[in-house]
Amino acid sequence: MFFVLILANSCKKDKKTDSTTPTPIAATDADGNGYHSVTIGTQVWMVENLKTTKYRDGLVIPNVTDAIAWFNLATGAYSNYNNDADNSADYGRLYNWYAVNTGSLCPTGWHVPTDSEWTTLTTYLGGENVAGGKLKEIGTIHWKSPNTGATNEKGFTGLPGGYHHSNGTFVNIGDYGYWWSFTENDTGNAWYRNLSYGNGGVGRYYNLKRDGLSVRCLKD
Repeated sequence: MFFVLILANSCKKDKKTDSTTPTPIAATDADGNGYHSVTIGTQVWMVENLKTTKYRDGLVIPNVTDAIAWFNLATGAYSNYNNDADNSADYGRLYNWYAVNTGSLCPTGWHVPTDSEWTTLTTYLGGENVAGGKLKEIGTIHWKSPNTGATNEKGFTGLPGGYHHSNGTFVNIGDYGYWWSFTENDTGNAWYRNLSYGNGGVGRYYNLKRDGLSVRCLKD
């Protein structure tokens, strides 16, 4: 009887747990960029922001650098912050929501998370008021000081990639990170999440679909 109890207790410990250390390369995009992942609750997230210049089928995503052309878009496109490709190495690229809406932006087996899937993440981490600190990279190499509340305790390593405004200007690199969801709010806007250097929360808002935001992919 004693042996049976020990065996039962041992089995109880064999549960799925958060993998705070990133895995080896978990996905590769159509450009050949590799991405690591972490498990947070029941979800598996990429550790890096997406930086592909192609959809998963190899179709090229237009890189639109002209402000007027960017404003008038109603189809998928991406930009590099300040139109400087060097910024994509750390922060990834900024995509309009029309690129997200194709359903082909993330590598095969991955997708842009819905609004409810983002909520699943923040709820698991204790709610929007505190989840941001747990998701932010620690320190001030990428984040502006004071990077309040940052612990990165789940290995998500959120970075402040800024965003590409619909009017063509680039703002807030180092201050804020913005990530699209797949979910529309209305015909002109879609939901996103943001992290700030100045607090440990997660913001939930909607923005114009023609704005350029970062993308984090979630495993199917």
